[in-house]
Amino acid sequence: MSRRGLLLGGLTGVGAAAALAARRRDLPFLQDAPVAFDPVPTGCGAPDVSASERRLVISNWPSYIDPPRKKTSTLQEFEQRTDITVDYSDDVNDNIEFYDAVHERLQSCRAIDRDLMMLTDWMAAKMTWQGWIQPLDATRVPNLHANLIKPLKGVAWDPDLAFHAPWQSGLTGIAYNASKVGEVRSFTELLTRPDLKGRVTLLTEMRDTMGFMLRLEGADPEDFSSGDWANAFDRLEKTVLSGQLRGFTGNDYVKGLKNGDIVACEAWSGDVIQAQFDNPDIKFVVPEEGLALWSDNMLVPNGATHKANAEDWVNYFYDPEVAARLAAWVNYICPVKGAREEMEKIDPSLVDNPLIFPDDDMLADVFGFMQLDSQQEIAYEGAWVELVNA
Repeated sequence: MSRRGLLLGGLTGVGAAAALAARRRDLPFLQDAPVAFDPVPTGCGAPDVSASERRLVISNWPSYIDPPRKKTSTLQEFEQRTDITVDYSDDVNDNIEFYDAVHERLQSCRAIDRDLMMLTDWMAAKMTWQGWIQPLDATRVPNLHANLIKPLKGVAWDPDLAFHAPWQSGLTGIAYNASKVGEVRSFTELLTRPDLKGRVTLLTEMRDTMGFMLRLEGADPEDFSSGDWANAFDRLEKTVLSGQLRGFTGNDYVKGLKNGDIVACEAWSGDVIQAQFDNPDIKFVVPEEGLALWSDNMLVPNGATHKANAEDWVNYFYDPEVAARLAAWVNYICPVKGAREEMEKIDPSLVDNPLIFPDDDMLADVFGFMQLDSQQEIAYEGAWVELVNA
């Protein structure tokens, strides 16, 4: 199981179509007004005991680091270099699930017994704006500021890297099995081609899938109205009712692509690289609608008592040589400038892989997803869960 985790829901055939048809529903009316977000300090500081306690507690996604207990691993080397003992867990299986597990404690200024956690852009932004994340000391993470690749700089929710450091990044596009079907060049084809009917999947991650649905409507996923959303959602619902989709999945689509149950799907770049090791017929396509670019980010939560140790970890993984070793294992986009050159020494076969080191042309038409306010999040997520689980 890779970092994107679990199968969250599915739909099949006539039963799902009947359920959806039986509940034609209007989306809640939302006022389209700009919402200002700023980090709000909550006064939940904790003493940093890093100097006396050489310890670091980390939560990350599954299979998102080279084997941590191998003697030559990046984690083992970090411990040897710094004399910091790392308690590493791969207990982040879903952004919302993780949020549900920790938000009550963070909201009430209680520690969550973690010094560092890795969360996707939109959840990282949400927690930062709620005032739950400690700022990073820029003087302690010089490698981050010197080596972060340009496409990941200046994000709207933290343009100065005051609170986050990208761990790995990825692209969302299309994958298909070339032994089963001809090339699928666009989401329009994915959702309409007769030869794909019933053998297509989309992702359960709302922002990934709805970003492309918004693009199909000519809307900007980073700045859309409630009307844009309603039109995009209506298009997706009609696609579901048509029987074009086999279902909505997490990264379980990889197994289906390999055995031919799924012939084309919305896919994450890192999953496709890993799948190609076993089946070279699995292809990744840059859709005509562009690519979604996202990152999972290192964050120090309020109440963490080993902040300086966490900053040492961030700075260590922004060393290009270390970053290249990590990228050679996880196969997602490496966020560290200079890692491509270091990869020549580690695994030359990966140096020209555009899904690890994309060039400017590949990143020419990438997009993110607009940060939602609380009203939008309740309405959109509620409609999404109802559709996916129908």
